[in-house]
Amino acid sequence: MRETKANTLENQQMRSNIKRRYSTIRPRLGSVGLVAFCISGCAFAQNKAIDFQKGMPFSEGYVAGNTLYVAGQQGPDSQGRVTGTDITLQTTNTIAAIERVVKKAGFQMTDITSVTVYVTDLNDVPKMNEVYKKLMPDPKPARATVQVAGLIGGAKIEISAIAAKR
Repeated sequence: MRETKANTLENQQMRSNIKRRYSTIRPRLGSVGLVAFCISGCAFAQNKAIDFQKGMPFSEGYVAGNTLYVAGQQGPDSQGRVTGTDITLQTTNTIAAIERVVKKAGFQMTDITSVTVYVTDLNDVPKMNEVYKKLMPDPKPARATVQVAGLIGGAKIEISAIAAKR
């Protein structure tokens, strides 16, 4: 019986030590779990497609967390054509198309952090830059300009953009 009482006393002391050690960890784990849940919930809750039409292969934009990805935009004229229009008009209309997606997503043009410009003729870059500098707000986003063999619909320019809320 002495042995049993000693074992019982020893077990009670071990349990008490374990409780003391883990009582400081348990609240921290709960807090960490709650914070992780809230952060992941906020990020997932904000994901949404902008101007997606069923049957189309892409969305005009996509919001993931605090970031907006704007699909390549072109600048057709009022009849929806890009052929027969010059680079100045196409650039103006392309930036206007980007602005529509940006605003529809709840962002501002000043949130744009990166732009990729696709042109079919490098000789059009100086005229494109004139329009771009007037219409894109300061500070200008990071930018890459790439010459491509061709664009859908015969466009001379297409621009994609990334925006991030601060």
